Amino acid sequence: MLGVIILAIIQGIAEFLPISSSAHLIIFRDVFNIGTSISADLALSFDVALHLGTLLAIIVFFFKDFWNMVIKGVTLGIKDKEGKIFYFLIVATMPAAIVGLLFEDIIENFIRGNLLIIASALAVMGIIIYLVDKFQKQDKEIKDLTIIDAFLVGASQVFALIPGFSRSGTTITAGRILNLKREESAKFSFYLSAPIILGAVILTCFKSETLAVINAHLLYFLVGILVSFIVGIITINYLLQYLKKHDFKIFMYYRLILSLIVIVSILF
Repeated sequence: MLGVIILAIIQGIAEFLPISSSAHLIIFRDVFNIGTSISADLALSFDVALHLGTLLAIIVFFFKDFWNMVIKGVTLGIKDKEGKIFYFLIVATMPAAIVGLLFEDIIENFIRGNLLIIASALAVMGIIIYLVDKFQKQDKEIKDLTIIDAFLVGASQVFALIPGFSRSGTTITAGRILNLKREESAKFSFYLSAPIILGAVILTCFKSETLAVINAHLLYFLVGILVSFIVGIITINYLLQYLKKHDFKIFMYYRLILSLIVIVSILF
């Protein structure tokens, strides 16, 4: 149970900070031996359960925003500033959803457990996040985006299918390339995470073996969801406040250090 709680805390933090939650769950198991008692057949289902906790955090934290998007999107369409964001999210979700469905087995079997790929992705994306943010302007809000802009930000999530790149990191970086303000980039990234995580949760739960695993370890799943939900709420609020006055340098340093630790663990 302690391992479950620790992994849930990691998920609640790493899902929203640009440091890759999937990479952290893998590294903490395989390198730091936390949660190693969670068997291989349970690990992926448990990871999805933790993502469900962070999905609930997003929905609760941004409930008013999502409600306005859906209502105005349906009733007023793209003529309304909030309504058009609803359609942005639909378009932006398509690239990663399609690629994820087509290459799910390859990602799971050949990439998810490759610590060298994960370490490399952590380092490379950490540097990219910092450099893009350093040299781009901050003069746009979400409502200033075009449908093509939204598609490009959504398409960046394809890279995040590889653990280490980070879904929030890639989408925030794509937003910054389009000159979105830091806080606005983070907020749009959070919006985008909702349909992607929801899709992953639904697809996983449709598998009969997943339901059997959940029934056999129900308490672990419930605790994991609750802890990742609470920590997720705290982390969302923290990052939005942090980005009002700070850049992404600290996250670059953290990713580089973690990458080095993983590489050392592989070699020695």
